[in-house]
Amino acid sequence: MQNLRVIKEKWVGRLMGGLTVFTGLMVLAVALGLYLKARPVLAMKSWGELLFSRAWYPFKGEFGFYPFIMGSLWVTALALLIAIPLCLLAAIYLSEYASKYVRELARPLIDLLAGIPSVVYGVWGVLFIVPLVRNTIAPLLGTTSTGYTTLAGGIVLAIMVFPILIHITWEVLGTVPQEIKEASLALGATPWQTIKYVVVRKSLPGILAAVVLAFSRAFGETMAVLMVAGNVAKAPASVLDPCYPLPALIANNYGEMLSIPLYDSAILLASLILLLVVLLFNILARIVLVRMERRVQ
Repeated sequence: MQNLRVIKEKWVGRLMGGLTVFTGLMVLAVALGLYLKARPVLAMKSWGELLFSRAWYPFKGEFGFYPFIMGSLWVTALALLIAIPLCLLAAIYLSEYASKYVRELARPLIDLLAGIPSVVYGVWGVLFIVPLVRNTIAPLLGTTSTGYTTLAGGIVLAIMVFPILIHITWEVLGTVPQEIKEASLALGATPWQTIKYVVVRKSLPGILAAVVLAFSRAFGETMAVLMVAGNVAKAPASVLDPCYPLPALIANNYGEMLSIPLYDSAILLASLILLLVVLLFNILARIVLVRMERRVQ
């Protein structure tokens, strides 16, 4: 009987290990499939030409992804610049200051915000954010704009990543042992000093993990950004310029261009670039995360 239990444990362990390996291999399988489909355009142009060329004339065989990569980076960076400080302060309030009633009320609202479809955010952006940028923000900055800008896309994306950042950061801050907080207060630190130098410092690895997840969500978001960013194939020079992120390029063109092999290949290369950027950012963030965990320990 004891031997049977040991055998079952071994097989269950191997099964779970195999499923874990399979999950990891799925990323490689997706990347390999996209690469094989993108080979026709890679055979015509070098990676340098494709990544850094500004010319996007598909019917002339010119596929420069620089404007789309920069559009994705601009709108994602702007979204995180807006979302990170707001969400961090909100999470600190909910974790350290809010009453139990406020916490119980806030949690389902945050979960509800996470469950709203992206197209609803896009429609809301068209109805409220675009007019706000066109009629208020642009005149304040002494310029004119249609409202369909990088700024509009960044604001909508920031609101979309609020639930991820707030929820994860809130949970991470809650894992800091109460004894550590009490020790800091006993040494004469104020509550805010305890939060700033003890709680947040101890939670930095988890906060960084939340930022990585938010970046991945924002960088790959399609529908909401497609509806408010302007979709002009030109690298933005300011937040009031329109942009054309990679996901919007794929969503706008893939279905229509299946009959044009080279164009189809270029769109799939855009998917591969999107995957590689997110993968690279996650790897770099993981390296930083490991180093931060060692310092905190």
